[in-house]
Amino acid sequence: MAEPRLRVVHLDEALAVVEKPAGLVVHPARGHEGGTLVNVLLALGLFKDGAWEGDEDAHLRPGIVHRLDKGTSGLLVVARDDETHAALQRQVRDREVERVYLALAGGRLASRTGTIDAPIGRASRQRHRMAVSGAASRQARTHFTVLELLPRETYLEARLETGRTHQIRAHFAAIGHPLTGDTTYGGASRYGLGRQFLHAHRLSFQHPRSGERLSFSSALPDDLEEALEAAHAE
Repeated sequence: MAEPRLRVVHLDEALAVVEKPAGLVVHPARGHEGGTLVNVLLALGLFKDGAWEGDEDAHLRPGIVHRLDKGTSGLLVVARDDETHAALQRQVRDREVERVYLALAGGRLASRTGTIDAPIGRASRQRHRMAVSGAASRQARTHFTVLELLPRETYLEARLETGRTHQIRAHFAAIGHPLTGDTTYGGASRYGLGRQFLHAHRLSFQHPRSGERLSFSSALPDDLEEALEAAHAE
């Protein structure tokens, strides 16, 4: 099977915006040292010489401002030096970075728009999962807009106000609408999907140097497009 390929959407002296394919882990971690997004970026020479020299852990995730799960595709911004990295992280903390996802949730949501406001922490018995009111919970808020009500599912946009691990996946599972393909959170395995139907579709932030507001969008990849067509045909 071919390795998932990364696409560079935007590149300048300070930062890059990339489109991560599903199946690619963002940065090295225990048990997964190679074959990550960071490894690909290093091979492409996207990081500037001397960046992060004073940070002992920076070699594990240089320039990473926010993350996507292995099975989630879509847009990420990556800093090319430590000054840009710090500035972008401040924007994330101050909730000035817009991150909008396309998702297919099981069942038909009753409300066309809404907000899921529920703290998320580590699940007590299944440590690979997150859960509402789990261990060391932190505030988590997801806003959603229904795009289409389908026979067995709801196609929607989800906008992150906070950015906790597995936030969208855990939130929709908590309200009884786990994402299609997300078997970790109880989602139905349908349409030949080997991952959750979740795609980082829109990304917007202020460029740390120019002050310009940059906005990017990413279309559904083929596997999710085909799954959506199949969901319409149910």
